[in-house]
Amino acid sequence: MLESLGAASLTEFVLANNRRADVMALGARGEIAIIEVKSCLVDFQTDAKWRDYLPFCERFYFAVDEDFPADVIPADAGLIIADRFGAAIVRDPSVRPMSPARRKALTLGFARAAALRLHRAMLDSEALAPPSLPEPSAV
Repeated sequence: MLESLGAASLTEFVLANNRRADVMALGARGEIAIIEVKSCLVDFQTDAKWRDYLPFCERFYFAVDEDFPADVIPADAGLIIADRFGAAIVRDPSVRPMSPARRKALTLGFARAAALRLHRAMLDSEALAPPSLPEPSAV
């Protein structure tokens, strides 16, 4: 869903306050969103750390399944209804201003994390690839 909206995303993104955002998205114009995934009402009710994410994004969403009681989600948070097949934004969040310095730091951190993850994935795929066979000799 995020890619279809022109955003790149990373899961388990570590913020400067050592909190780990479930999903961070960087939009085409540099806007930053964080999506907190909640598996059930108890997960939402027992988690107070999501407020620590707010200074690190302009848009904050909760992603829940269609059976989640959406009325408990704070009105200024966005709401995404998702399942394993897709997702849709059903409510846009309030936009929170962010300082240029923080935006730059987050964008650089996002780019570095994405590049490092890609590099590791490529190394892992090379390690798992079957060994190449020597070229047959010409007869």
